[in-house]
Amino acid sequence: MGYRRFTDRAGNVWEIRDRSRNEWDFTPVSGNPGARQTVPAPGYESDPFEVSTEELQRMLDAVRPTEPRRKRSPFGD
Repeated sequence: MGYRRFTDRAGNVWEIRDRSRNEWDFTPVSGNPGARQTVPAPGYESDPFEVSTEELQRMLDAVRPTEPRRKRSPFGD
């Protein structure tokens, strides 16, 4: 069985595997430095090939930790 490949907005390649009806795995491929992510599957679709790339990006963004914004120092120049 083939798995869907997805390139995120940063250019990293992921392979999407349907782990169960409720979870999908985003596995890094081709030198992607990211770690494997398990995301909740969308309730409206069971096939990763039927989901748009924009929706896959939103799913990945929802589970990846984001870097906190750095506050500018009031003492900086």
